Amino acid sequence: MANNTEFFLKEVGKEISQNYEKEEIFCTKEGMELPNRSVILSILSDLKKIMFPGYFSEGCNEGINPDYYVDYSLARVYNNLNHQIQLALRYERCVCGCQDEIRREAEEICRYVLGKLGHIQRMLLKDVQAGFDGDPAANYKEEIILSYPGLLAIFVYRIAHELYVKKVPLIPRIMTEYAHSRTGIDINAGATIGEYFFIDHGTGVVIGETTVIGNNVKLYQGVTLGALSTRSGQLLNGVKRHPTIEDRVTIYSNASILGGETVIGEDSVIGGNAFITQSVPKNTRVSVKAPELTFKGTPELKGQEAIWE
Repeated sequence: MANNTEFFLKEVGKEISQNYEKEEIFCTKEGMELPNRSVILSILSDLKKIMFPGYFSEGCNEGINPDYYVDYSLARVYNNLNHQIQLALRYERCVCGCQDEIRREAEEICRYVLGKLGHIQRMLLKDVQAGFDGDPAANYKEEIILSYPGLLAIFVYRIAHELYVKKVPLIPRIMTEYAHSRTGIDINAGATIGEYFFIDHGTGVVIGETTVIGNNVKLYQGVTLGALSTRSGQLLNGVKRHPTIEDRVTIYSNASILGGETVIGEDSVIGGNAFITQSVPKNTRVSVKAPELTFKGTPELKGQEAIWE
């Protein structure tokens, strides 16, 4: 019996090994190392503690010098992020060894991203305020920071976006897909999103790579800001495929707004379940006509605009 099992496992292993040899994706580039997902997630964890000290660690509790805590945490983030950026750049360019050019570029990118942290923190505080102002069920701002999935997704996006701007491969997507898996909110790092942004509930929200969102915008669950068609695949890379949402727009649940030329004008409201593929002027309310309801049983409500069977 043991011999049969050993033979069986060898056959399975042989088949898998053949797949390794046939498929290019399994052939690790010689001398290359992919960025480490666990390290990238630890960077996000450290940054979350820096952005909101005392919420996710003991960082700024009584007795701990906040300057010392931030300096120590930033040093760790810098070292980890710098190394992961170097790995990503080398892998993309198939460059072996510690090339000075890549090392210098990674250091420049790392300094750029960390230099943006103060600005990102101010943006996140405005996002927290947007959540508090926009959700009557929110009792405290602390509740939003500690528990709202929309804020987590926006936090990760705002970090990943700065890496995307610097054309860092792999890492931005690893970050945003982590947030997607945790929250059900899919924000591509390439999207451009203004301040005071709030995603209420959040599950099922999709924001495509070339989406542009202005200030004071509010989305509800299930909203898709997507492309009209992706059948051309990689030929569409770099083309604006997703809509522009101007300032002070509210988009209700399960609305789909598609297309790179579609613009939703400022101060507009898009009702739930709307399907939009053309631009909407500013100060416009778009709603879907309510479907006719059918009730089976004895009607108890008089004047109900529905058909009773």
